[in-house]
Amino acid sequence: MNATTGDASSAALPSPAPVPLRRGNLFLVGLPGAGKSTLGRQLARRLNKRFIDADAELEHRLGVSIPTIFEIEGEAGFRDREEATLAELAQLTEIVLSTGGGVVLRPGNRARLKANGTVIYLHADPAILWERVRHSRNRPLLQTTDPRNRLVTLYEERDALYRDVADHVVDSDRDEVLRFAHSFAPNDGAHEDTR
Repeated sequence: MNATTGDASSAALPSPAPVPLRRGNLFLVGLPGAGKSTLGRQLARRLNKRFIDADAELEHRLGVSIPTIFEIEGEAGFRDREEATLAELAQLTEIVLSTGGGVVLRPGNRARLKANGTVIYLHADPAILWERVRHSRNRPLLQTTDPRNRLVTLYEERDALYRDVADHVVDSDRDEVLRFAHSFAPNDGAHEDTR
């Protein structure tokens, strides 16, 4: 799949014009297993930007894991903390930010993402996502009797929200994402990673 704009109905051919980054920021959204953290680190190196994983930042600030936050405060409490963390992180500049999979559920988060950075939806079908996350124990929403079906449900609930907030939709394949990274405007600090 080629990169597309946030409009789900139209597929765009690779554009000859460079893609500008709002405030120098690149924000990655997508379901668990889409590769937001892994690909985000690679993009940050390639673009010479600071990488931040919003979930890891939240865990660091609270001193506990996300499953623990869910256990103690429930999903609503976790979403409140996630929103407060995103409000701070979205004010930074020159970053690549990997967001939590459910960050798009709150309208305020979607507005912050759109206003403060260029948003990429790393898209993958539920079957591919399942292969990537089926052994993970650090994803509270998938700790159910039927996690595979839960992932399909999350996809159905969130796909339109990801597309709505995204400036671009890109297959969550490493080569596809890094190929797309070549389209960022040179004045955004993009360079070939020589490390």
